[in-house]
Amino acid sequence: MKTHPTLKMTFFLIFLLLMFNQCTPQNKSSNQVLPAASAVQGKPVGGHCDGCQLMYIDMPTYISSTDTSDGWFEGGKKLIIKGTAYALNGKSPVPGVIVYYYHTDTKGNYSPGNGISNEAKRHGHLRGWVKTDSNGQYSIFTSRPASYPNSDIEAHIHIFVKEPDIANEYYIDEWIFDDDPLLTPAKRKLPEKRGGSGIMKVVQSGDVQMVKQDIILGLNIPDYPERK
Repeated sequence: MKTHPTLKMTFFLIFLLLMFNQCTPQNKSSNQVLPAASAVQGKPVGGHCDGCQLMYIDMPTYISSTDTSDGWFEGGKKLIIKGTAYALNGKSPVPGVIVYYYHTDTKGNYSPGNGISNEAKRHGHLRGWVKTDSNGQYSIFTSRPASYPNSDIEAHIHIFVKEPDIANEYYIDEWIFDDDPLLTPAKRKLPEKRGGSGIMKVVQSGDVQMVKQDIILGLNIPDYPERK
């Protein structure tokens, strides 16, 4: 009896996730509730954020800790990004953090798709949201973006975060790929490391590329509030 192709893919993805989870440390204090952040009067956390308001356009009412973009099914290089959002101490996982991502397609364009609001089209159709679970963890299934056409700018994924106890969203460093030939030694020194290093180390597993990418909330973020 032949196995249905969809079933084969399901088994394959389960195998990959089990393998990848072995590399993710489990923190016994993962259910720790962090104290509330004190507000900074009149100053948005993180400063000006161009396009940040677009993260709320078409945002679903329910956001899972796992998201799959259309890119996963469009024939490009499959990419799985898994990570944990930590507090500024780098140790305490933070649940309930909304992570919004968007990136180019395999031709380097923010290509529009069906059902996207006109306001959000500048971000293209390869966009989505995850909300960290009780262990602060998230997973994104998407495709590897390409650099802009006729450009020496390395391929990247834009990331905005919204913490549950901070009034506004803010951006962190774009996520770029360690093996990108456009990522020169000089460019490696340029990022501000907002939210931690945005340089992702890729692990190849069959035809899927896998990345472990943690977020340090508040790291190098201007006007980030102190916690009581």
